[in-house]
Amino acid sequence: MENNIEQAPGKNRQTGPVITAVIITVILIFFTIMSLMAPGKKLKEIRLKFGPEETSENQPDERLYSDSAYMALLKERSFFQARTSMAETDSVYMTLNLSDSTANLEISGVTVHSVKISSFRFSGILKRTDDYAISSMLAQPMNITGDLATIKKEPLMVKMAPKDTSEFKPDVIPDTSNYEPVNYILEMDNGIRIYVYQTTDTLKSNNRRRFYFDLRDRLSTAWQYAKSAAMFKVPEYHPFIKIRLPKADAKIIYRALPRKGQVAVYM
Repeated sequence: MENNIEQAPGKNRQTGPVITAVIITVILIFFTIMSLMAPGKKLKEIRLKFGPEETSENQPDERLYSDSAYMALLKERSFFQARTSMAETDSVYMTLNLSDSTANLEISGVTVHSVKISSFRFSGILKRTDDYAISSMLAQPMNITGDLATIKKEPLMVKMAPKDTSEFKPDVIPDTSNYEPVNYILEMDNGIRIYVYQTTDTLKSNNRRRFYFDLRDRLSTAWQYAKSAAMFKVPEYHPFIKIRLPKADAKIIYRALPRKGQVAVYM
């Protein structure tokens, strides 16, 4: 009896870490399951909002959705519709043509700046799922609702007031972004996030800053996922489009776009 009594505390100490490990494992499994469900939830929302209406009298034959020629024409029409809608405004807007790897700034339908996209990739649900629903969604211009960047939207220019007009000389303040890596994220109103990175930089400091920029975004996303999972809700998934541009062009596009600008994408 005495031996049993003496061993009891040891058993409790061994059981504690096991219970903790089991709880952590269950939480991680639950978090993983909820995260895996997020893309499916987003796709379902897109299909409900932009998919063909079952009661529509003019609904095309479903066999057309598997016709590559028909879907190619549908994508071109969607891109044209989005560009036409944006051309009616007086603002600068961006078009991304991933088919020919170009990023363009346009005003009233006229291209004022064009750059070749070095590389790109995007979420699987934007390509390998419901082409009709995705094309219908992209037929509408995407509105920028927010951004996160490693450079300022407008460079700060400081000028000293002269005593009189004869002493006036424009102060040339160097744009510090010439020495800073250019990376930014554009948040769209339909949930898509457009990531723009400058092309590969040989400076280790720039690569390190891009790493921390990505890490900050990933941690923010993980935190949002954790909060949703804690409330037993499927997290909000954000489809992404990631492109790489030359540094100077990436900066031009970011600063030319209005804060609440518009974007059209052809995939």
